[in-house]
Amino acid sequence: MTSYSYSSSLNGASFRATETRARLDTLARILDSAVRVPGTKIRFGADALLNLIPGVGTLTSKGMSAYLIWEARRLGVPTGTLMRMAGNVGVDFVISAVPLVGWVGDVFFRSNLRNMALLRDHLDRVHPEPNTFQR
Repeated sequence: MTSYSYSSSLNGASFRATETRARLDTLARILDSAVRVPGTKIRFGADALLNLIPGVGTLTSKGMSAYLIWEARRLGVPTGTLMRMAGNVGVDFVISAVPLVGWVGDVFFRSNLRNMALLRDHLDRVHPEPNTFQR
């Protein structure tokens, strides 16, 4: 696994993108697909469970989703991609706002995993791994 260093525009501190990427991957998995329903391929995460707590749970899970987008901005993701990521969270928020239907929607619409795919695509495109073949 290749390690990339980025400089934060917020405070000038350097941080390791691979560590950030791994942390955000873990967060996305916890929110969207941490638990598998036994005997099925259906997975759900904390986002669906938090949606069971009216108001506060939904805002908490969307706050964690917003953190993922904030970190993507720190990693240099372009504005258009950030807007797509925000759109994914917005759709998830609208789905979550509907009682009962929102819980089922959270199981099948995984905005955080979609956003991680967008982030991985950006990092792989902008900073491809070096060729390790030797001749």
